[in-house]
Amino acid sequence: MDEQPGLSGAPLDRRAELSEFLRTRRARLKPEDVGLPDFGRHRRVPGLRREELAQLAGVSVAYYTRLEQGNGRNVSAEVLDSIARALRLTDAEHAHLTHLAKPKHKKKQTARPQQVRVSLRQLLDTLDGVPAYVVGRRTEILAWNPMAAAVFGDWAELPAAERNWARLIFLNPDYRELYVDWEQKAIDIVCALRMDAGCYPDDPRLSALVGELSVKSEDFRRLWATHDVKEKSHGVKRLRHPLVGDLSLNFEGFRLAGDGDQTMVAYHAEPGSPSAEALRLLASWGVDATRAGAGSQAPSA
Repeated sequence: MDEQPGLSGAPLDRRAELSEFLRTRRARLKPEDVGLPDFGRHRRVPGLRREELAQLAGVSVAYYTRLEQGNGRNVSAEVLDSIARALRLTDAEHAHLTHLAKPKHKKKQTARPQQVRVSLRQLLDTLDGVPAYVVGRRTEILAWNPMAAAVFGDWAELPAAERNWARLIFLNPDYRELYVDWEQKAIDIVCALRMDAGCYPDDPRLSALVGELSVKSEDFRRLWATHDVKEKSHGVKRLRHPLVGDLSLNFEGFRLAGDGDQTMVAYHAEPGSPSAEALRLLASWGVDATRAGAGSQAPSA
């Protein structure tokens, strides 16, 4: 197995991250995608050549080559914008490129434990029938309400270090059973960690987490190697709950004012749907539902 970044908990190599991100973004573009001729069998590299990308971005080949080799020093925001347009980056990918090429020093912030405001914890508890939680850096689960525990499992029973979405998804087999589309959930988690790595490459806890998952999970290694990044603030998740069966839940994510590294995620079912009735049942079972796990039986009526 190739050596994975962060195995020792040392900071992630920002230059290597920048290099691989640009290379993988360039490789996914075909010449015809950007109006260039495709020379078929004479093309020896996947995607666009460096000189083609440089031409599209309006920079010299030497300049782009230095950037793709990880040397982003003194690169201007205008040049990054041009490269982002040429690569057809999403907003999240553009932000990630900027973080990698022109990093802001946030090392001190990563040393401080994330705290959830008391008023926000109280708000979570008032959301009757609505599963909701707060997730922070490194996909750490910081706070949740009883309905979230009823749907996703009683995180209070886990050591604090294990209350982490990446650990749960890749290392806990119960969550493979819980998510109908486990692969998509895994992709979402890896994309979130990649965004964190761009913002906080010097975070030793993030590096250690990436290293551990790289050693223990082949799926994580596969997805981490794609260098994909995205922010998913809403959508639908389909679950296979051990007590109430299939659930289809809409979710909305809200970045919190005062701490952009914290997001509150809330789930709801379509009114009158079987999933809404299932949530009502879980709410009525209270602590019994919270203790649900794989293979659990429904509590007595």
